[in-house]
Amino acid sequence: GGRVYNGAIRDRQNGNPGLYEPMHTVLIATYEMGRQPFGLASPAAWLRRAGVEVTCVDLSREPFRVELAEANLVAFHLPMHTATRLAVPVIKRVRALNPDAVLCCYGLYAPLNATGLRALGVGHILGGEFEADLVEIAVRGAETSGQRSEGIADRLPRLAFITPDRSGLPALERYATLQCGPTRKVVGYTEASRGCKHRCRHCPVVPVYDGRFRIVPPEVVLADIRAQVARGAEHMTFGDPDFFNGVRHAMRVVHDLAREFPDLTYDVTIKVEHLLRHAAELGRLRDTGCVFITSAVESFDDTILTRLAKGHRRADVERAVALCCEVGVVLVPTFVAFTPWTTLAAYGELLAEIRRLDLIDHVAPIQLAIRLLVPAGSRLLELDEVRTIVKPFDPVRLIHPWDHVDPKVDALADAIGRLVGRRLTASRREIFTDVWDLARAGGGASLAPTSAWPPQRVEVPFLNEPWYC
Repeated sequence: GGRVYNGAIRDRQNGNPGLYEPMHTVLIATYEMGRQPFGLASPAAWLRRAGVEVTCVDLSREPFRVELAEANLVAFHLPMHTATRLAVPVIKRVRALNPDAVLCCYGLYAPLNATGLRALGVGHILGGEFEADLVEIAVRGAETSGQRSEGIADRLPRLAFITPDRSGLPALERYATLQCGPTRKVVGYTEASRGCKHRCRHCPVVPVYDGRFRIVPPEVVLADIRAQVARGAEHMTFGDPDFFNGVRHAMRVVHDLAREFPDLTYDVTIKVEHLLRHAAELGRLRDTGCVFITSAVESFDDTILTRLAKGHRRADVERAVALCCEVGVVLVPTFVAFTPWTTLAAYGELLAEIRRLDLIDHVAPIQLAIRLLVPAGSRLLELDEVRTIVKPFDPVRLIHPWDHVDPKVDALADAIGRLVGRRLTASRREIFTDVWDLARAGGGASLAPTSAWPPQRVEVPFLNEPWYC
């Protein structure tokens, strides 16, 4: 992905400005789940290396400034659905303030929403492995096509990764922190790999990477961690879609981390099937500072798991919970609580299983309200039963809307969503109790009346900003 612009870079490095004056570039993030945006820091390093003036703006932590629209190139990082919806009004505002600005959207949700973004005046759409293409646009913008759409399983360059540049971003202390009992830690964020080997039907990584992933060299990962530790990081979140896609690489990274920073803790995301396949590595994760593992359990219903092509079954989840408990690493499950196949009874079973496995304190309340999203390009649309219920793509909501065949299920989902949204300071157990009561009143007759939950066995560490899709 770099050959087009490397000559221009070499000209400037040799003292010759060449034919192209790089564009003043603003990189904008709207929502990154409470993390300092890697999706700004990484391309910022590439752009600055090429001689581009870069301003990074995280609108989740700082206000929009009118002068930002004066840049030649304004690029929006769209890693997820919420970030994309939040970006739309900002794109409109930038376009109104500066009609001549070149607009670019990059990240997983950019190619999925290319049609709508282009209608807003976005000229460049980039999917995965976007850094080199951003440099090309900034350096040779006058020559690059105004109607590009890259990254949907047709083009995925192999990049020579460099250390992200986080200068100009808000301090780490302003982002989500790790909470464990009375202890609070400043959290950094990095990625040791990108993409994923797997093709779960509901995952937004799949339309862009299509079963492929890219390794970030350990020395680059460690350099990024080193820079964040110098800025106060006491805990690191690895944002890899699956940390064990390349298990040998992953273990080398954490061993190097523990050797250099023995007091630094971290968390990772790992699929259930990888937790079982690589169970021997779980103790090594604990010994190198891992305090919790996030895993996309999604459901305890084998029918739903099959529809989502998750690669695990209900019994596998129970075994994964036991393995993590045995080694002393907290398992944090995430769920897609409401799907077209979720019945009132199945939702009740989800709650009952969370209680039975002693996971009440492990589950962020928002996970009890997540409703399946069907974005453009989703593999869910391969299923006849999904195609028959979804409506045409909604350019405002950025999804294919769907209604459950049982209106009571949608009513319960709405009620739980409202409950979780208004009780942001309540404990997980308090909210779980209220959700349990709602589910029981809504038709989950198999649920017993609320009673005292089993006592909490371990202190569950968690990031204190709940995340959304």
